[in-house]
Amino acid sequence: MTKAIHKKLNELQSTAICGNDISSSCLYVSALTIGYAGQYAWISLLFVGIVLFLFRKIYGEVVGALPLNGGAYNVLLNTSSKRMASIAAILTVLSYMATAVISASEAMHYLQHIFNDLPITIATIIVLLAFTVLAIIGIGESAKVAVGIFIFHLVSLILLVITCVLFIAFNGLQTFHLNWEIPLTTHNLLYTLFLGFSVAMLGISGFESSANFVEEQKSGVFPKTLRNMWAIVSFFNPAIAILIIAIIPMAQLGEHKESLLAFLGHTAGGNWLSWLISIDAVLVLCGAVLTSFVGVTGLLKRMTLDRILPNYFLKENKRGSNYRIIISFLVLCVSVLIVTKGDLVSLAGVYTFSFLAVMALFGIGNLLLKYKRKKLPRPEKANGLAVVIAISLIIIAFAGNYILNQNSFFTFVKYFIPAVLFIMIMLERIFLIEFSITMLEYFYNPLRKMVVLSNRFLGNLHAKINSQEFVFFTKGDNVAILNKVMQYVEDNETTKKLKIVNVIREHHSNQKLKIDLEVLDRAYPQIHIEFIEIEGEFGPDLISELSEKWKIPKNFMFIGSPGDKFSYRVADLGGVRLIM
Repeated sequence: MTKAIHKKLNELQSTAICGNDISSSCLYVSALTIGYAGQYAWISLLFVGIVLFLFRKIYGEVVGALPLNGGAYNVLLNTSSKRMASIAAILTVLSYMATAVISASEAMHYLQHIFNDLPITIATIIVLLAFTVLAIIGIGESAKVAVGIFIFHLVSLILLVITCVLFIAFNGLQTFHLNWEIPLTTHNLLYTLFLGFSVAMLGISGFESSANFVEEQKSGVFPKTLRNMWAIVSFFNPAIAILIIAIIPMAQLGEHKESLLAFLGHTAGGNWLSWLISIDAVLVLCGAVLTSFVGVTGLLKRMTLDRILPNYFLKENKRGSNYRIIISFLVLCVSVLIVTKGDLVSLAGVYTFSFLAVMALFGIGNLLLKYKRKKLPRPEKANGLAVVIAISLIIIAFAGNYILNQNSFFTFVKYFIPAVLFIMIMLERIFLIEFSITMLEYFYNPLRKMVVLSNRFLGNLHAKINSQEFVFFTKGDNVAILNKVMQYVEDNETTKKLKIVNVIREHHSNQKLKIDLEVLDRAYPQIHIEFIEIEGEFGPDLISELSEKWKIPKNFMFIGSPGDKFSYRVADLGGVRLIM
């Protein structure tokens, strides 16, 4: 059976998939921010735009240097360890899970304003099922739906802003002046802006999504998606907050906080605009559900390829979709919805803290990339001081949300710890298998038959995992560098075999390298080192040839960081990993 050919996504399609999530924030973040910052909410929202501007460079540098799916997981995998990368992956999955459930539920709450008897929980499950089917059909079809929703959403927001501006032009700024004169009751202005900023940071959820499916995008599209998302959030969120303050008295905001934009549209333009915003809210929040499915599929596929998750998830349908990942994510979302009984406050806690943690880890990954991969080519670089400032602002927002929602933080911990335990079990499965073999042998006599059968099964599984060969392409490195390679393989991979390959030109001697490798072979008796010399030129063609010849996947091949004179980008090498 021929494998499906994936059509790369263009700028509009990629922006729409992740933009539906981040641009849907205006439906709730303005009301939340005004609730804490009052008439100064627009200042907090503008400051969020500045933070997002800093992260444009951070994401641009990291993904430009390592254009592979996985986002924060990908950069930490290539700059730290699998354990650290797995923590980032868990946080990302939790964020997607909460986003999908909250967005679907909020969409149905908006729809309930049109159909009063709508059962929210059942309708939410139907929405999740519908987007599961759409994701299984394929990312190309998903992108078409996302583009339609995205364009309708932008048109609706533009109509809302224009109508509100005209309303203010005809009715004056009396409401704005009254709202502006309301005194601060309990906190000073700086603390008020701090609380508003902490809440407003939720308005950039979705910004990380583009990095999780970058391999599905055409060349050069990724930085444009970051620019587009930044422009949309930096304009609409503060602008809508100002318009709300200029049109709606503060005393009325609490009565309509769940559908504030629909009420704003009704006040400024009448029923037609209120209905338009309600319909738009349903569609774009459903689009955020789609973002979660697309993002989590790219991330979990990458984790499975890296042997963190079972190969069971790699199965594809005729359209090239990893349907087992998608269905598993659906089951997780529905189970969480049922366990929490649709309590959005609990889900919001999972969503808030996991999202902010992912952003902070991505910034840390950028710093590690600067330190450990200095020679790795990249199209742009973020200023180191700007990265530190961006991470600090995320930490401030995390602390602010903890102050405001301590109960939600503990709900987040309840979901986070079991997920970490599961991943740690997967990473330490060799140790657990060996421990199980030892325990079975201990009880061999009274349980002989069971021990024989179990020992055979576990032994085969142990041998199968360790039989996977890995490859390191050396440029003739000295023994210190090769020793670091061996340490990385011993600490991070489950294998007994390592091929060290040196691509040489004619009449080149590797006698010193061979002596160094003999020393390392004695120093690491658990790993069999096979040295291979190949005449030719190192590049994608040679990698593909060796991968097919030796039956070793490309993501089990390692290289050191290439220099500026290297002829190829890392992405051209087909998934070869950097470990030095």
